[in-house]
Amino acid sequence: QVQLVESGGGLVQAVGSLRLSCAASALTFSVKSMGWFRQAPGKEREFVAGISWMIATSPYYADSVKGRFTISRDNAKKTVSLQMNSLKPEDTAVYYCAASLEYNSRNIRQYDYWGQGTQVTVSS
Repeated sequence: QVQLVESGGGLVQAVGSLRLSCAASALTFSVKSMGWFRQAPGKEREFVAGISWMIATSPYYADSVKGRFTISRDNAKKTVSLQMNSLKPEDTAVYYCAASLEYNSRNIRQYDYWGQGTQVTVSS
């Protein structure tokens, strides 16, 4: 069973930076993509960024974070990271790491494994 554990959340002022990490265990060759999602209070969980786990393709981002967030992976360490720069108060949410059996997936329904989430709070 794939297990995902996020870390790195916290409180930061606007225009600051945070780096989230996701440690994965029991990954199988069936996992094709890793992604980050977020859920703000009263809102639905939404896609933030994704990256192929085993092949070299370009990462992909939600328009709202493009140019500010960078997703990366370390296959040897089995980690996926999300570097968040120029943070805004509207980035405040619980951030989730997830694994999909599909390539280049932005669809929440195509993600089968989820971490417990880490809180990111951006103050104005």
